Amino acid sequence: MDATSDWSDEPIVKRSKAVYKQMRDPAALRNYYKMKILYMKDMLDVAGSSPTDIFVGRYGYPKVFVGPMVPAEFGNTSILSTPELWRNKSISDIFDMRLKLIRGIFVANIWDVEKNKMTEHIRDLALSDKPVDSEIKFSSKLNARFDLNDDVEPFGMSAKISRFDVNNIKANKKIENMYRDTDSTATNSVIELYEKKIPISRINRGLSSGLFGIGNKRKFVPTRWGITAVDDTLSKYRRELIKDYDEIDHIEIYYNVFLDNRWMVIFMPGEWNYEMIEAWYPHTVWNKDSGQVSVYSSSEGYKGRSKYAEIGGGYYAARLAVTERLEKIKRQARILILREIHEGYSMPVGVWNVREHVRETLDGEPVIFNESKNILNNVSKRLEVTSKEWIRNSTILKSLFLQKKISSYVK
Repeated sequence: MDATSDWSDEPIVKRSKAVYKQMRDPAALRNYYKMKILYMKDMLDVAGSSPTDIFVGRYGYPKVFVGPMVPAEFGNTSILSTPELWRNKSISDIFDMRLKLIRGIFVANIWDVEKNKMTEHIRDLALSDKPVDSEIKFSSKLNARFDLNDDVEPFGMSAKISRFDVNNIKANKKIENMYRDTDSTATNSVIELYEKKIPISRINRGLSSGLFGIGNKRKFVPTRWGITAVDDTLSKYRRELIKDYDEIDHIEIYYNVFLDNRWMVIFMPGEWNYEMIEAWYPHTVWNKDSGQVSVYSSSEGYKGRSKYAEIGGGYYAARLAVTERLEKIKRQARILILREIHEGYSMPVGVWNVREHVRETLDGEPVIFNESKNILNNVSKRLEVTSKEWIRNSTILKSLFLQKKISSYVK
């Protein structure tokens, strides 16, 4: 293999509206993308600029698969692993980028964060400020199977590795300082880096790589768990800050559409309460067979919640986005997020989709009014799920309208 080859040699797979119309089924889409990368299956090594990306699995815990992600190209590959830059990307754009990343894997105990050269190189990738020249030699052929879930960004083929080398490491000083501070807890390190404007994706990587925490308590954290842990930690931190602020004195409704997800974020007067409701349409990732819209919800009161949210990691990602907004305006509020996921969201792209697109929704101009009945009017205009169905699944909406006849607001 020519280590300097780029993706201009990739076999051309013609793309058309008809192709995507026929492939709403995630299984069919997986096969489509496998066809695009099968020409690489016989590779026994890969060299390129890793965008400092690593992946830590969770199966077999505490012995898990750990490894770097490396594309077969050199240069500035940062965008491949920076979801904060993907707001304007389509699902096909995201998959085309992420399938370039080949995942090398080796088995490590979660406590062995600096046991040998390969685990030390994982640390170096997570510390690096820029893409790192990397080379992986595989001990087996690449596996074309790839798993999809709504927490982690997709990636390409994978294989066990026999050797892993990196060059030209230049550490990010802020992350390196936290790494060298062996008296700081992982929680404190995560919060401090966030306050210093380090992107969430970089903080996730550092936590998963075992960069943070009290000296001998550092460990690899499975990537899926680490993403939610960072969102949960930071949104709890923000939530406690905003409880000292006055309540907003009006209702604000924000709305936008991204990746065929319709987002409605509602701020209402009151002390901190938070709820997120998702409506998955047929032929989408988590509802491809039922033929009916499936609705799920999770919520918390002023003191938060003690159990993991029923709707998963997106709950915490969205909570971070709304607490950031409240901190910015120095107010607290009751928050309701309504999310409709339509057929165009045919494959999951990761929980960043929730965090970044709620952030972007809140960057827009809200509709502002004073009477709660206007909430249902706006919901009916923008969303397809009926107001009755939203109320049936919502703790906050029930509390608003419980003492009144729903028929007064819903036709």
